[in-house]
Amino acid sequence: MRIVSAADIDQALSWKSLVEALRAAHRAEEVDLGDTLLASSGRKMLVRSAWIGGLGAGVKAVTVYPDNPRADPPRPSIQGAMLVFDEETGAPAALVDGAALTAWKTAADSALGSDFLSRPDIATMLMVGAGSMAEPLIRAHLAVRPSLSRVTIFNRTRARAEALAERMSDLPVEMVVAEDLDAALPEADLVTTATMSETPVLAGARLKPGCHVDLVGAYTPTMREADDAVLTRGRLFVDCRHTTIGEIGELIDPMARGVISDADVRADYFDLAKGAEGRTSPDQITVCKNGGGAHLDLMVARHVLDQGVGRDV
Repeated sequence: MRIVSAADIDQALSWKSLVEALRAAHRAEEVDLGDTLLASSGRKMLVRSAWIGGLGAGVKAVTVYPDNPRADPPRPSIQGAMLVFDEETGAPAALVDGAALTAWKTAADSALGSDFLSRPDIATMLMVGAGSMAEPLIRAHLAVRPSLSRVTIFNRTRARAEALAERMSDLPVEMVVAEDLDAALPEADLVTTATMSETPVLAGARLKPGCHVDLVGAYTPTMREADDAVLTRGRLFVDCRHTTIGEIGELIDPMARGVISDADVRADYFDLAKGAEGRTSPDQITVCKNGGGAHLDLMVARHVLDQGVGRDV
């Protein structure tokens, strides 16, 4: 079995090649998925499983401890590992670091959605949230949309937004910290949200015509980042129907109240990779819910293993 560390993953991957690997893997015909979510005192453990024809099977287990970054010394909020099984023999093939895998997977998932749906000439990105996923999301989006020249960061705690902007000063774009989210929204061609909110923070009435909205943070049945107007103003997509519809509060709540229905979800990445229609006009707002899923972890893990990194034990 091969052991793959976070450093191995960082060495093996680049955003553009990973996005292309995910696009190709979404052309698979045979996919089976299963999730389990446990919670205790605000902490969560998520176990996700996938079987994909041609890639084999995998199980990823991660814990989410929101208070960890505020510990002394700080600890990662997301920790875990993925076990990959050989398709032919069923034997364990690799144990892969879960935190690094999750960061690369989540951000590349959103970047693929943008590549499918956002306008190719977008100039301004708004990053809502300055947690651990903000930096990889910004870097991944810039990789597929090099037309971006300005990144605005909004976070409830301004100091964290300022620290993120400083860490990313190496990028060839203008980094700006926003005081007010509602004021920043009408200027953004791309809006990415990565928060832990259980109540909407994004106002659809403020969205710029032609923008693309990338919803990342809500991953449980009680979490939401976008208000109803975001979902009704935009043409709605998801990365995977199985991991979002009926699974995540972003869709469960408005569907239960009749604001939207299953039919309003126009396509997922499996559909889009096989030619389904995405954006239909420059002024159209597109909205994509990034729900994640073990199929994505398996796709990324297999791409990492193809690069020959890690050590055999």
